[in-house]
Amino acid sequence: MAGDGRMDCATEATETFLAHRNLLFTVAYEMLGSAADAEDVLQETWLRWVKVDVEQVRDQRAYLVRITTRRSLDRLRTMKRRKEAYVGPWLPEPLLTTPDVAEDVELAESVSMALMLVLETLSPTERAVFVLREVFDVGYDEIAAAVGKTPATVRQIAHRARRHVDARRPRETVSPGQARAAVESFQRALETRDLQGLLDVLAPEVVLVSDGGGVKQAAPRPIIGADRVARMIVSGLGKAQVALTGEPTVVNGNPALVLRVDGEIDGVIAARVEDARITGLYYVRNPQKLTRIASETPLTLK
Repeated sequence: MAGDGRMDCATEATETFLAHRNLLFTVAYEMLGSAADAEDVLQETWLRWVKVDVEQVRDQRAYLVRITTRRSLDRLRTMKRRKEAYVGPWLPEPLLTTPDVAEDVELAESVSMALMLVLETLSPTERAVFVLREVFDVGYDEIAAAVGKTPATVRQIAHRARRHVDARRPRETVSPGQARAAVESFQRALETRDLQGLLDVLAPEVVLVSDGGGVKQAAPRPIIGADRVARMIVSGLGKAQVALTGEPTVVNGNPALVLRVDGEIDGVIAARVEDARITGLYYVRNPQKLTRIASETPLTLK
């Protein structure tokens, strides 16, 4: 009978973990910007969770989020060293997302490449606090337990992180239709090597960030300004003499393009759109970061 009791607890633990798995993955991914590392965090969370007496846990969802946050914080600190040794700019790993992610404006913004890059400028603790509070609406007491700080300290960190992010996030949230229209205009100009078409859709202050990870060629630093970005794209395609096509898709809840060179996937380019023009282009070419564009990744705030 005792064995049956243990089996029941194990079954309950498994069912609870699976019920919240998409949420836990979303928490870990927003903290880390890496699906591979988020999956590792979930494995560590599971191994910790199965040792817990679940019947003694009052709020199992909160407890799982707490474990995931702690494991993510540990990994964030080790990733910092990896990123310092990374060749060229580092961009988050793009995820092909389900339609419901794009329909949830809050979720789509929180996982957008633009905001994920802003989160990279926070310290590990600031990022954890911001993600839990601003994205998942976790209470200060629960965040304090997850990050090992007092609630008063967490409030201060949350305020500081919010101010930092607000100063750098897009000025306005455009509709999915507006974003899609801008990306479609960019696609047409890209495929036809139309310099004026690119200049028309790119904002004067546009920034292009490309991530090749030392495996694929990429600009070693961000390229700033519509004229420089447009001319680099057109001249680069002209020199390469390749057939470039863009396949519209939804990455991280926002319109994006899968770019193919002579039919082979070359990378994913996501855009930040403001006032109907593109202010940010994020081009991920590192093959190790393109494993999540073949199948959809479910994300959730609940």
